[in-house]
Amino acid sequence: MSSTLVIFAIILLITLGITYWAAKRTATTSDFYAADSQLTAAQNGFALAGDWCSAAAFLGFTGLTALYGMDGAFYALGPLVAFCTVLFLIAEPMRNTGKFTLGDVIRSRMHTRTSLLATIAGTIVVNFAYLMPQMAGAGVLVKLLTGIPYNWSILLVGVAMIVYVGFGGMIATTWVQIVKAVLMLAAGAIILVLVLAMVKFNPLTLFADAEAKNGAKFLLPGNYLKNPFDQISLGLGYVLGLAGLPHVMTRFYTVPDAKTARRSVVWVMFLAGSFFAGTTLFGLAAATYVGQDAIKAAGGGGNLTLPLLAQYLGGGKGTFGGDLMLGFVAAVAVATILAVVSALTLSTSGAIAHDFYANWLKRDKVDPKKEVLIARYAAIAIGLLAIALGILAQGVNVAVLVILAICVAASANFPVLILSLFWRRFNTGGVIGGMTVGLVSSVVLAMIGPAMLGADALWPLVNPTVVSLPLGFLGAYIGTLVHGRDAENEGRFDAFLLQVHTGVAPK
Repeated sequence: MSSTLVIFAIILLITLGITYWAAKRTATTSDFYAADSQLTAAQNGFALAGDWCSAAAFLGFTGLTALYGMDGAFYALGPLVAFCTVLFLIAEPMRNTGKFTLGDVIRSRMHTRTSLLATIAGTIVVNFAYLMPQMAGAGVLVKLLTGIPYNWSILLVGVAMIVYVGFGGMIATTWVQIVKAVLMLAAGAIILVLVLAMVKFNPLTLFADAEAKNGAKFLLPGNYLKNPFDQISLGLGYVLGLAGLPHVMTRFYTVPDAKTARRSVVWVMFLAGSFFAGTTLFGLAAATYVGQDAIKAAGGGGNLTLPLLAQYLGGGKGTFGGDLMLGFVAAVAVATILAVVSALTLSTSGAIAHDFYANWLKRDKVDPKKEVLIARYAAIAIGLLAIALGILAQGVNVAVLVILAICVAASANFPVLILSLFWRRFNTGGVIGGMTVGLVSSVVLAMIGPAMLGADALWPLVNPTVVSLPLGFLGAYIGTLVHGRDAENEGRFDAFLLQVHTGVAPK
């Protein structure tokens, strides 16, 4: 495994070098939270791909396809439509109305501290729900690369993400994500060529071979998502949940204007979409050539499928593409996870330092240097908690956990965000009602469902979005009515709507 350690060490040194370079360029709050809003569309597009192509994409989707056939492919191809919602509804308003965080958007609309506090809660819960599977995937891979125990692997990843965020802020996080996205796309392209070469570049052969080895039902729906409502729920979560993920949405503050934000989305749709489509072929190839028994024997809920496939494509251990390819893919996957957990940590520390400390507690009367220092302290605390969550998530497929996090985002953050942007009567009561009902319903239903309890589940759906999303909207609607008419808030709406569409801030 010496070659794998060398590759892993090289990638780690490159990312630490980026952090050192970025630390010298991070002096202001704008630098720390938004890279001074100077990224181009292409740079932000690659960074968005780094944000969105997480451990779920690199590891989980391939494993689900290898173990469950077309249900896994459904997980992989869903993101192709998810960014359409962001492109048409969210990207431009976010850039026009916000400054650094999701809380900025709600605060600019409501002008109340209570609504800001509710948004902080939604940001933190969603980010930690997303952090858990990333840490679990990292633990499995670092253990594979180094041989050190899972818990110590989680600790290593946690320390690395604290360093990235604490010292380099958004500048370091962005360039780590760009490097990671390039490596991930390169690894995917190499594996795709090797897989297609085995079937004489006829992808239909992969489907036929997988069906022949695993049975006709392998290519039919229902192997994993046995309840039809689960399929609807997954689709809803994808289409609306991405627009509620704080660590993805805050990326639109790193570009200079709304036009660049929209172009960033187009970039990521092509970059991430092409990779996600490839994971379906990777999963089919792994089911045929590696075999489901070997994948299950490796443990981790199928999370090691792609590294095992990479090793197989090179002819096994000791040959080029065997250990070397395994090391490259595993090291890139670790880089993928490090980039995503860094973005999540930065988003969460922003919610704590910028939204809670500077805006809520100090009412904007704070020294910017003190705010950045608080954000760095918050990154340390977040990293420690993420380590604990990663240890708890051992053995669960990371794709399933990520989709549950997206469910929480769709059920709580999305209703509050979209109603804040486009409903005149929406008020602070609606923010509290939507966030509370969305968070509680999605988290509780996820915890008592099959994803967490397996055969002992008290709730039949793996993904509860089909229920918790309407409940989130209902909570927002009822909360708005209970709060009553707010003439001052409604009077500000026209000026706010002008800012949403043009970027012209009200005076």
